[in-house]
Order: sequence, then C-alpha cells, then structure tokens
Amino acid sequence: MIPIFPESSEASTVAAAQLPHDIQHYMRPGTLRFASLPPLSLYVHLPWCLKKCPYCDFNSHEMRAAELPEQRYLDALMADLEASLSMVWGRAVHSIFIGGGTPSLFSPEAIDRLLGGIRARLPLTPDCEITLEANPGTFERDRFRAFRSAGVTRLSVGVQSFNDGFLKTLGRVHDRAQALAAVEEAAQAFDTFNLDIMYALPGQTLPDLREDMRTALALAPSHISIYHLTIEPNTFFAKFPPEIPEEDTAYDMLDLITEMTGEAGLQRYEVSAYARPGHRCFHNLNYWQFGDYLGIGAGAHSKLSFAHRVVRQVRFREPRLYMDNALAGHCIAQEAEVSRAELPFEFMLNALRLKDGFSLQQFSDRTGLALTAIQKGLDEAERKGLIERDFVNVKPSERGFDFLNDLQALFLPPTQ
Repeated sequence: MIPIFPESSEASTVAAAQLPHDIQHYMRPGTLRFASLPPLSLYVHLPWCLKKCPYCDFNSHEMRAAELPEQRYLDALMADLEASLSMVWGRAVHSIFIGGGTPSLFSPEAIDRLLGGIRARLPLTPDCEITLEANPGTFERDRFRAFRSAGVTRLSVGVQSFNDGFLKTLGRVHDRAQALAAVEEAAQAFDTFNLDIMYALPGQTLPDLREDMRTALALAPSHISIYHLTIEPNTFFAKFPPEIPEEDTAYDMLDLITEMTGEAGLQRYEVSAYARPGHRCFHNLNYWQFGDYLGIGAGAHSKLSFAHRVVRQVRFREPRLYMDNALAGHCIAQEAEVSRAELPFEFMLNALRLKDGFSLQQFSDRTGLALTAIQKGLDEAERKGLIERDFVNVKPSERGFDFLNDLQALFLPPTQ
C-alpha cells in the first residue's frame, strides 16, 4: 500500500546526483509540527529471483544463483546506508525486513555480512525483529538454520499453495514436497515463521482452498499472510489473463480462511494477516500505523518524518544502475515531500487496514495535523456504517472491513 513513484530512467542520474539534500534542508521550518518521531524500520531489497512469476509486479529480476553479484550488491547497500545515516541519526531501528525478489538466494554468509554491516551503522532495539523472505525453491537442508545463526529472527516462506497444479499455474519454481520440507525446517529453526498463501487462483474451488488451508494449518505456523490473486498491470497475467473465481466465490473463500484460521488459534489483525498471540509482524504493523521506514536496495522506498515534514524517496529500480549510483554516492532517483492535503489519506489508507483501527491521538502524532483534517470523512464513514468509534479510537466495522476501498476513498484529498 506504499505509493509508487513513476519508474526512473537513466536520464534521472544527473538530477539524482543532487540528492539527498543536506540534513538542514529536511530540518527547516514547515507547516507540520511533530512532538516526537514514530518508530523506525529498515527495509532491504534483494531484487533477484530464479524465475519471474506471471502475477508478480514487484521489482524482481531473473538470475541464477551462480550469477548473483553478492559482494558488489552488498557494497552498494552499505554505501546506500552510509549516505542515509544523517536522515535517521540517533534513531533506533525496531525492525528489519529483507525482501525481494528471493532473498534466500543470497548465501547465509552474505546475510551475515549484511546484518553485521547494519548493526555497525545503526542502533537496533534489543528486541529488533529481523525478517527474511525465503522461497522453497531455494531450500537446502540447514540453510534456514544458517540464516537464523546469521541473526534473522523471523522467516517468511513464500509457499502460495501446497497444490502442485496451482503452483504450476502460478509459475512457482517449487512443488508441494519442497514446500512441506522447507516449512518443516523453518518451524524447527524459528520461533516465529510466516507462510504466504494465495487464494482465488485460476480454477480454484472452495474444497481446493479448504485442503490448502488444512495443509498449511497442520504445520502450525505462528503467522499467515493470505492474499487474493490480483491481475496487476505489466505482468504476464495482464497480457494473458487467466479465469479466476468470481467475486462472490472469493468472498466465500475469505470467510472460509477466517473461520479456519480462527479455529486454529490465529486471529485476523490486518486485512491480509493472521497471527497467534505474540506473533504479529511488527514491521508490517509499523507500515499500517504510519511509522517510518528507510528503504535501501534497488527500487526501495522510504517514508521518513522530520520535525516539520514527511518525505518519501525511491532508489533506482534497475539493479546494475542502482549499484553504479549507490557506489558513486547518489542512489536516490526521486524524492517528494508529502503535502498536508495528502497526509490524511495516506494515514487512513494504511491505518484502516488494521482490525483494531487507530487512536485519534495516533493520527495527530503521525501526521502532525489536527483531527479536523479527517472529521468530515469520519462523520460520513459512521453515517454509512463503515466505522465504529468513540472519543479515543476508530476502527473499521465488519461492513467497513468488507468494503475497505469504499471506506478509504472517503479520505481522498479534494480534487483541484
């Protein structure tokens, strides 16, 4: 749910060389006023994968493991982080998320070097959550244990399905047997691990989904992220769209997921996330609660707050262009200050994804705005039965959760 900047071209290099601004530029007086800054997370993007999936619109690039420029990319990440330190100086990092691509293509030694480099440059909280995304297609025995030894505290395994037919349709490089083996080792190596599951797949029925969920829940994950397959622009599925279940069937599938996860002791706390008590993903919660995050790596996004403004940045998207620019000291392709008019919608776009919603004080703390900025939208949302609120908190109603896009749209900035 992070706003996407237009893709940069190589012609942007000259303009990017002037970024980031001197820290005094960010600290100058402005129209917002923050009494304190929100929690800070770090996102690290490792963009390579074995094969581009037909539904994927992420910044990922096919490459065999033997061709990974591990050391040069790590050098670029450290240069990127060094150049960004002045923007987050003195702030502790509460969570690190290593995403991709397929980060588990990188060797445990590379992940160890990465985390060591981060620790040498940024203070981490004692309970800092460190998540690594992994693909069963890159699974080797003891590999996940080695990631744990490198400092990773939470593994997110991109299973998507345990059905060989659906895995083939989705273009995944693993099969059911590999998925089961990978998850079993993840469970042995990590106290907290996540399964990524997709539903509303081409040709999928309710009994198919029930069997997938039964298999997933039998593995006793502490967290499951479940996503409706969507046809995104500029993907293979956009050019050759498969036939996916109708909307009513997809709603029935989501009801089944919520019922089965609840019976297994996982509670839905966000639109796409279910967790056992004590195993919610802090990193994602920080996104939804409009916290700050520094993003390093090819195409990574940042959202950073200062005393009087909120700034978004995006790095160069193409990996080799990113490495060249990062090592030369200017990896930021675009930067924009979030306007006062956009802040209410950006906050609500995220916070309303949470089943427990948000506190009114949190809105002011995270945006620097008065509650009057969202009062009209809240009144309309309550009138339509899309939220529940009191004098302290606001949360989506059951109807609001089902029609989340309609609820979020009530807070769009007025058109010029």
